Amino acid sequence: MNPVQLSLFVHESKSICREMGITLRRVALSPNISDRLDFSCALFSFEGELLAQAAHIPVHLGSMAYAMKDLVPLFNWTPGDSVIVNDPYLGGTHLPDITIITPIFVDDTLAAFCASRAHHADIGGDTPGSMPLASNLSEEGLIIAPQYIRQSNKLESKTIELLNDNLRTPDRTLADILSQISANETGVKRAQSWICKYGTENFFIATNKMSKYSELLARRTIDSIPDGVYSATDVMDGDGLGNNDITISAAITVDGERVKVDFEGTAQSVPGNINCPISVTAAAVYYVFYTLMPHDTPACYGSLKPIAIEAPQGCLVDALAPSACAAGNVETSQRIVDVLLRALSKALPDRIPASSQGTMNNLAMGNQYWDYYETIGGGTGGHSAGDGLSGVQSHMTNTLNTPVEIFEKNFPVMVRSYSIRRNSGGRGQANGGDGLVREYLFEEPAQVTILSERRQNSPPGHLEGGNGVCGRNSLNGKTIAGKTTFQVKKSDILKIETPGGGGWGKSS
Repeated sequence: MNPVQLSLFVHESKSICREMGITLRRVALSPNISDRLDFSCALFSFEGELLAQAAHIPVHLGSMAYAMKDLVPLFNWTPGDSVIVNDPYLGGTHLPDITIITPIFVDDTLAAFCASRAHHADIGGDTPGSMPLASNLSEEGLIIAPQYIRQSNKLESKTIELLNDNLRTPDRTLADILSQISANETGVKRAQSWICKYGTENFFIATNKMSKYSELLARRTIDSIPDGVYSATDVMDGDGLGNNDITISAAITVDGERVKVDFEGTAQSVPGNINCPISVTAAAVYYVFYTLMPHDTPACYGSLKPIAIEAPQGCLVDALAPSACAAGNVETSQRIVDVLLRALSKALPDRIPASSQGTMNNLAMGNQYWDYYETIGGGTGGHSAGDGLSGVQSHMTNTLNTPVEIFEKNFPVMVRSYSIRRNSGGRGQANGGDGLVREYLFEEPAQVTILSERRQNSPPGHLEGGNGVCGRNSLNGKTIAGKTTFQVKKSDILKIETPGGGGWGKSS
């Protein structure tokens, strides 16, 4: 396989993942999937090693890459099967993220797998939107251990009953799960044609060459970082249950073409829901190093081989079941990225941006009739090439906003304002981007849960750049906590002001 053929092979694999995503977006019912694009699609080898992924959600994709090898041997796969899982400690991220895995057979040979992961606003739990301030995994919603949802193209009645018995709006969630199965079917059909074009044996040879090429680029990238140990520490604002300034520490050891990331010194897991399963931590680590690699590096298992991860078992970033972890996936993962980038800025000051907003500003709401969930963008950090961006998602998420028209059409809430939060980015040689302001007027009573960070500790600037401005949440003009759940009445107004990014370099 010459370089041109290898390049075509890589792009063919990506295109299958992209088409899976297009199918899922068009078939899904919920705005969270069809409009915000809170989903990811990927291909894996018959052993569960990552082959390709679309440019979807980093926290989804990296964690799937970490966990799939353990899931594949659990089942006796046959054509037409699909497995469902959301258990964060058995291959998931947090309970709202449901993963569907489907085998790809060619001439009775198990050749590969396709997988889709999507965030569902209703997975049960103590509060609408399924992102509660919980202290135990069981309080966060329905825990789905890896099990068949379909065998030989027939839905598993026991799994459907499990969903029907434990969700608030099971018909809506099930419709979106079936959409994921449809997306996987698209992946199966396209992959079968792709594999047949090469022949099964040549396909396996090609995937091996792709992996070796990806590993070569990853090793070259790591080798370009000066050898040494680079450390950094930051804190989470709190866990929502009274524990504040929770430490995350990381030491990055670069030794030639290999790198080790060690989280020794990180705080122990906490009662609140900001705990991280190791698969989510791995996703954050992989993401950071992917950003340093050439843009055409195949996103497959070879590129992960030079990266080792160590963390004390039971700490915040290697939490153990049944620790609550709804916000670990969406908030703690962002802080892990902040810590790793700050550490690497000591080795690569001109390549590493200042800290971005460092939160996804999670907002969940609803009542017995409806559930809704969204994340809200903010500012990204300034960098050597210019100012940060304003009002965007960054790092571990890659979703869109829910358009105001779609939001108001589907839910009894009005968006009173939606604008850039001016002057919230840190000042520097390159300024941080500004956050957003999003204001909601409730048209009927509902319960609301907010899981947000950087309300107490600012996004730090780099190289003497100024810090970004902290975010702020308020209800009817009164400041409320960064992590909180509460009831709203008709005509109540909730305002979310998101953080700006840090500045880069000393301002002149």
